[in-house]
This record gives sequence, structure tokens and C-alpha cells, in this order.
Amino acid sequence: MSHFRLFATAPRGLENLLRDELHALGATDAREQRAGVAFNGGLALAYRACLWSRVANRILLPLAEFPAGDADALYRGVRELDWERHLSADGTLAVEVTGVRSAIGHSRYAAQRVKDAVVDQFRERYGQRPSVDTERPSIRINVHLVQDQATLALDLSGDSLHRRGYREPGVAAPLKENLAAAVLLRGGWPEIAAAGGPLLDPMCGSGTLLIEAAWIAGDVAPGLLRTYFGFLGWRQHDAVVWKTLVDEALERQEAGECRVPPIVGYDRDAAAVRGAIDNVRRAGLSGIVHVERRELGRAEPPVGRAPGLVAVNPPYGERLDDAQALIPLYARLGDSLRQHFAGWQAVVLTGADAELGLKPERGWTVYNGAIRCRLERFRIAAQSQDAPSAPATDLVNRLRKNRRSLSGWLKRSGVSCYRLYDADIPEYALAVDVYGTVEGDWLHVQEYAPPRSVNPADARARLRAALTAIPQALDVSPDRMAYKLRQRQKGGDQYGKQGHGGRYLEVREGPCRLLVNLTDYLDTGLFLDHRPVREFLGAQAEGKRVLNLFCYTGAATVHAALGGARATDSVDLSKTYLEWAARNLHLNGVDVRRHQVHRADCRAWLASGRGGPYDLIFLDPPSFSNSKRMDGTLDVQRDHVELILNAARMLTPDGLLIFSTNLRRFRLDQTALTGLTVEDRTRWSIPPDFRRNPRIHQCWFIRP
Repeated sequence: MSHFRLFATAPRGLENLLRDELHALGATDAREQRAGVAFNGGLALAYRACLWSRVANRILLPLAEFPAGDADALYRGVRELDWERHLSADGTLAVEVTGVRSAIGHSRYAAQRVKDAVVDQFRERYGQRPSVDTERPSIRINVHLVQDQATLALDLSGDSLHRRGYREPGVAAPLKENLAAAVLLRGGWPEIAAAGGPLLDPMCGSGTLLIEAAWIAGDVAPGLLRTYFGFLGWRQHDAVVWKTLVDEALERQEAGECRVPPIVGYDRDAAAVRGAIDNVRRAGLSGIVHVERRELGRAEPPVGRAPGLVAVNPPYGERLDDAQALIPLYARLGDSLRQHFAGWQAVVLTGADAELGLKPERGWTVYNGAIRCRLERFRIAAQSQDAPSAPATDLVNRLRKNRRSLSGWLKRSGVSCYRLYDADIPEYALAVDVYGTVEGDWLHVQEYAPPRSVNPADARARLRAALTAIPQALDVSPDRMAYKLRQRQKGGDQYGKQGHGGRYLEVREGPCRLLVNLTDYLDTGLFLDHRPVREFLGAQAEGKRVLNLFCYTGAATVHAALGGARATDSVDLSKTYLEWAARNLHLNGVDVRRHQVHRADCRAWLASGRGGPYDLIFLDPPSFSNSKRMDGTLDVQRDHVELILNAARMLTPDGLLIFSTNLRRFRLDQTALTGLTVEDRTRWSIPPDFRRNPRIHQCWFIRP
């Protein structure tokens, strides 16, 4: 039987796992290289690798190496091979080209030249040529270009081996199957399964880890369901050898089914659970793998079983702000492992910059596609030894105390969205807001950046403890808590997206229905500390014309419109927030012909005197803005006199301008506001839920 040089490719970081796997399959000389393993063997070993490798992407049969400084040299090098040994004239082919600093800059052009070289050879010899089939060709040619050198190979796998054959066509999983297998191998699953230990994935998604775990434990060849390999149309294919290997794999599958220990998957998302159950069925594991809908906090080990392995690939964002939003989820995962899985092992694959609060036993860098990830293995100690250093008891007590002290006012006022906690305890530098929606309470938690004097590890430990404790203390599902890191914004960053949840919730404020978004932006769409001003505008607006400058999402405009305002104008530069304001107006059935939104620079609007006179003007500018859509910059300390004077000129003789700012160091230049009556209404404007922090904003009533 022929002896071949072979090369198995794998995701970066998994080369040593693949080497060990190939040794176990019979390769005696497997050698790690970048992104793969080189080995030698006969046809049976090549077939066995295609059928049994859980880690490899592809099994390649190198045919030639030659200089390829340009496309013509590539053509000549390919043309020199005798392609009749591999392909018939009436067969089909496909070409895939990859490169590293290649002298040939366009991979598609390089693939075209390789194809031309093959078909031209057949045309000259037989007057006919093979055709191209990119889906299931007779042979798939792989060309790897490194600078001016080319390596030409046949792809015996035909398609990436991570495609096991049980997933619906066209449906991709966030976690590729061969990476899932690597996670389990790093976690010691083969040994745990052999000892009868169970496996549990508390965030199973489409079930990839569950299926790979069952196949490993049950000695199922991962390629057994595949109906296509690249060698099936190859002229040197030996069907007898292949059938022998498949028959052997079927026998091993039948014998191994009874050895699979309990494998359980949970997920909070009903659609994910349905998809996982479908995949389990197509993988031939119905009745062997159990999947059900269950929240992370309710994940528990199978009753009466020895400790096993928790394997989980929690979600992670490619953007930094996405990763920050996942900090509470990782804190809950770590807490769940401590509480329910003492004595177990855990293996976690994550691309997020978030911690579980557990010390890993081992760690590896791996790649999920282009995403650099961290794979960590843990031994879960008894809870008393591995408990978080800050259980946040003092924070819980303060939250409950604040809620009791506000309860009477909340009941009398009907307020459902309020601040419950604002860094009351220095060790927990958080703001906690409650948003009472039509679905029930949601929590919005913002962390203030800790001072440099605070040890970062201590700050992270306290944050994890707090994010675990807060929803429990307030009897709110952890899935209804949004978390953000609050830090100084620059320029127009207040308009930038912080996440991609896209979910808007409806809340009530007096007679108004308003939309908030707790996840996607730094602010939620409703400044809670301005509630008294909005209510005042609603009470005073009947029959009046109202101007809302820097209107944000238009909450103050809605109050004025429902209060009977004759007409309103809402002005802002942000398209996002103006669309939000329009949605708020529509939600309340407001006539948009009389209550209009305008995308404009508020300073230019005031300087032009456009739209006046007004009976009521609300002027709440940002502290600073350098938006590209405005001329120059806006600095509220520098520019407030100009803003106030221009706004005052647009008032009716008995009109009222309400000016406010959240800049804590702001000083009103009252001497420059000659001819105006200025009344400091800051104390009145701060609602009971913000009185622990009287510097939250400043407010003045200004009249002509």
C-alpha cells in the first residue's frame, strides 16, 4: 500500500491536542507545526484521520512544493503534475487558495490560474476537460502560498471536518464542533466519562458541547454521519479500505452507547433549547442527552451522581463594551459553580474580559475563528474555601433599608422608576436604578470607575459579589439586570452605542408612557433626576407653546403635550434620540403636526430666533460636546450665558425658561444675565430618591 506525507490542520492553540490524537490513531511520527500537524502513513491512516479526528479541520495530502513568484509560475508548477493520477477528464474539481504575505496578491485570481493549469492539461490530452463544482467536487485542490513559495495538496476531507453532519444545512453554531471537542479534551472529559461522571452545560445553546461529549463517551466516530469526503471521487480511492473502517466505527458506536454517563444541558432561551433538541435527535442521541429550559441560577447536578464536569461556552462580545455588559453573567456563572458544583471540575471557554471569581487550575489561549479566546479549567472547591471574599452583606442591608425609606413616597407619588442606591457605601461604587415596566421590575446598575488607590483585584471581587447580591436582595431575576461601567464621556460619546440588545421597555411616569433601553446606550432614555421638572412642565403647559432644547428622547415634551400644550418644538442634533422622541410621542397618541421634532444645532436655532415666542422653554444642555454635526464645540460653563440670553429673547413677556445642568463644578454667571430674573430652584428640583446626592444637578427658573 502507498505511503503518503500528510498534514492535518487545526485551529491555532490546538496543535498538541491534534498531535496526541493522531498518535492514538496510529501515526508514529506526528510533528506539530503552525496551525497543524505533519505525519506519514498509508491510505488507511488518512481515512481513519478523516473519520475519527475530533480536533482537525482538514486532512491534506501534499503533492508538490515549488516557487510561485507570480501567477504564471504558479500555473507552470501546477501544470507539471500528472493530474490524471487524481482526476478523470469527466470529473469535477474545486480550488481553495490561502496565503501569507504571498507574492500573488489576489487569492481568487490564483485559484483561477490553478484551475486553468489542471483543465488545460486535460484538454490537450483528451480534448475534454473537468468542470468546476464548488460544493461536492471529485477532488478539492488546496494551495497554500507563503511569500513566493507554493504548497499544493489534495484536501482528503473535502469540507472542514468540524461539520459533523447533524446540523441543518446553512445553520452555523457560535462554537465549532472541533473546538467544542478540544474544550472537552482539555477539561479531562474522557477520563471523567470513563469513571461514570456526568457532564452538564448550563448554557448549552445549540447543544454542541453536549453532542461532542456524548460521542466521546460513547466512542462514536465524529465523521460517521458525513455523506461526503474529498477522497470519495479521487482516482486512488480504495472503497474496500474505507468500508472496513466505517463498519468498524459502526460496531464501536453500538458497543459504546451503553457507556455514556448522564449528559445534561440547560438554557434560558426556548428557541435555543428547541434547536439543541433537534440537533441531539439528528445526532442519534435522543434518550441519551437531556436538554431542558432552565435559568442559570437553577442549574444543579444530576441527583445521586458522583462529581463530573461542567463544560460551558458562555456568550462573549467582540467589542469591549459588549464584554463589560457580560460581567454580571460571568459573576452569576461563578456563583452557580461555587454553590452547586463543589467537588466537580469545570472548563470554560470565553472571549470576554470578564472573570468567574474562581482560580483556574490551567489555562490556554485558543481561537474561535478570528476571536482570541481563553480556555480555563477549574476544580470547584467546597463553598467555604472558595467563597467570594466580599459577600456584600452590607450592600444588601443598605439596599433594603433604602427601599423601606422610599416606600411611602413611592406609594404616594406613583413613581415606578427611581434611584435606589448611589455609592452610599464607598466600597461599592455603584448606582442602582429600578425601572418598573409593564413586564415587572428591571434593574439598571452602573459602576463608577474606582480610584487608582483601590486594588483592581479587590474592586473586581467586590463587583462580582455585588452583581450577584443585588438582584437577590431586590427579588428581581438576574436576567432583568443591565450593567454598565460609567466613566467620563468625551465629545459625542453619549450618543454612541454601548451594546446591541435593541430591546425597548415601556415605563410609566405620571400620565406618560415612555420607552427606555437599559442596555444599548450609556443613558437609558430617561433622566430620573429631572422627574420634578418634567412633571412641572406637564402641570404648567396647558394652552402654551413649549420649546424643549437638547431634547434627548423627548420625555419632557410628552409631559407638556399631555398637559395640554398648544404646540411644542423639540430640538436635538442626534438622529437616534429624535427618532426615540418621535416614538415616545406616537406611543402617547400625540398629534405630531402640533408637536414637532427638529434635527438642528440648538445654538443655531436660538441664534436665529426660529419658532418663537414660547411660553415655556426647557434648556438642559450637555456639559460638553464636540459633535461633528455642529460648528465648533459646546462647553456649558463657557457658553451658558449665550444660550440663556438667546433663549430668554424667545420667551413671551410672562414666559419661563428652565435651565439645568449636571456639570458638578458649574457656576452660573448671574452678573452677565442683566435684565433677567433668576431664581435658584435646585433644591426643589431634586427628587427624594436623589437627595442623598444633592450635587446631581443644578436648576434655575429664569424670567424676562
